[in-house]
Amino acid sequence: MHTHDGGEAHDPSTIVVFGADGDLTKRKLIPALYHLMVGHHLPEQFAIVGMAITPMSTEDFRAKLSKDITEHLAGPMDRAVWESFIQRVYYVTGDFLDPLAYRRLQEFLEEVSNRHQTGGNYLFYLATASQFFSEIVRQLGMRGLTAQREGTWRRVIIEKPFGSDLASARALNYELSRVLQENQIYRIDHYLGKETVQNILVFRFSNGIFEPVWNRRYIDHVQVTVAESLGVEHRGRYYDAAGALRDMVANHLLQLVALIAMEPPNSFDANAVRDEKVKVTRGILPFHPVEVLRAVVAGQYAEGKVAGKPVPAYRAEPYVAPDSDTETFVAMKLLIDSWRWADVPFYLRTGKRLPRRVTEIAIQFKRAPFMLFRQTATEQLAPNLLIIRIQPDEGISLRFDAKIPGPAVRVGKVDMEFQYAKYFGNEPSTGYETLLHDCLVGDATLFQRADNVEAGWGVVEPILEVWKGLPPKGVPLYQAGSWGPAEADDLLAREGRHWRIPD
Repeated sequence: MHTHDGGEAHDPSTIVVFGADGDLTKRKLIPALYHLMVGHHLPEQFAIVGMAITPMSTEDFRAKLSKDITEHLAGPMDRAVWESFIQRVYYVTGDFLDPLAYRRLQEFLEEVSNRHQTGGNYLFYLATASQFFSEIVRQLGMRGLTAQREGTWRRVIIEKPFGSDLASARALNYELSRVLQENQIYRIDHYLGKETVQNILVFRFSNGIFEPVWNRRYIDHVQVTVAESLGVEHRGRYYDAAGALRDMVANHLLQLVALIAMEPPNSFDANAVRDEKVKVTRGILPFHPVEVLRAVVAGQYAEGKVAGKPVPAYRAEPYVAPDSDTETFVAMKLLIDSWRWADVPFYLRTGKRLPRRVTEIAIQFKRAPFMLFRQTATEQLAPNLLIIRIQPDEGISLRFDAKIPGPAVRVGKVDMEFQYAKYFGNEPSTGYETLLHDCLVGDATLFQRADNVEAGWGVVEPILEVWKGLPPKGVPLYQAGSWGPAEADDLLAREGRHWRIPD
């Protein structure tokens, strides 16, 4: 949510990427920074310094990125921009656990700052495995690299997973708070970089026709679907220890729920928005152990077909235990204890190896009374449905009934569609551009505050507790390429509802 009118990141700055030889750097960060440079959204004076344990010279690193970038750019490459970009990129070899590496980094940063006139502003991006987060921050602190003096800033972006349960998230927040102030910490959730996610706030709070009906009197229920057609890919080690509940629900899905359900903030100031998000997340009714068994469904994909191609079962994937009970699918029903949402169910589901990749929020309104149409061919009126589609084709559609032309009263469903790409063109984007830009200008609206993170873990904690005690082999299987286990359908069917199949 950008309130600064195109206010650009003009502060000279150096971006330091830990884990610079990793997947995230080549697939997302470098393309995103390049896109920002193409759009003139980077400061004139900036530099990028990568650090990782792989021994490499700056020349090697530049050559590697120049080769990688061609695979990961959405649009065509502007050679001249890339040349000027890559001249500002450097590399330092170092082990994240070695104090001497940080001394070398510090000396190197002073050199680069002088060469590119980037002043003392540093953005540290931790694109590393999560076990290094607090150690890297501690070492930066020891070298004085996190101290903000005379009008300079030092900020740290931390990737997920931010903890693996409430206790570890609290511990990590505590470790960070010993070195950094909360306003220096940017906990990133790349889902929130997507235009439509930010658009939820604009859509809700700047359109007079939707806010009055955004409550229990008019809304029957809300469905949030985050479906992936891919399997676990190369993340078997991490995923088998984490599972879908930790990987997706504790952060992404609850973030979407918070944006849909939060009360209007009194301004679009970062903290005002985050205050309302944390309030609504804390307002989710806690699960009692018996309810976990009733209102939460886990599933794991068996072999099947996705897009016509046969795919293996989860247990046959690399680095996954052959008798794994890790869930690759979760569905649940949440209730929010507030005046606005009392008794309105929020149904969430996310899973791997589902029929297609789609993220959407479906808001189903209550049905109109039927009396009028009793004598006509229209026995059943379909409820109005508002769909906010976050990926792949970002947009919003509203479904309502209209009379089909002709002498008889017949009602058909029509959709009013809005697609981002059609109206605003498609800027090539990795979803990280907005977030990196916001961090450079110091706008934390789209980033997670410590209490937001802990509130999210607080919601899933009781579920993790109950699941720990369940007998093994308890997770229902679903065929790859289906919409999840039958138990997920029952979750809605017993209340006379059903999951929407995204179109």
